[in-house]
Amino acid sequence: MAKALVGHLRNDQRVPDRLALDNQRLRRRVSDLETLVGRLQTENDRLRLENDHLVAERSATVLESEMLPA
Repeated sequence: MAKALVGHLRNDQRVPDRLALDNQRLRRRVSDLETLVGRLQTENDRLRLENDHLVAERSATVLESEMLPA
């Protein structure tokens, strides 16, 4: 088990520099993607609320026009 954990230590001299740099790059990319997911979820929530509002307005307009005398 200890040997399996050695690769996860940043200061382990047995880990080649290239692998450490790749690991750092991938962690940064994951962080960037997590930030993007958060922004997209926020935008999606905003658009969903806007759409719900527009659908409610249209439904109210249709109901009003149906209630007018023919």
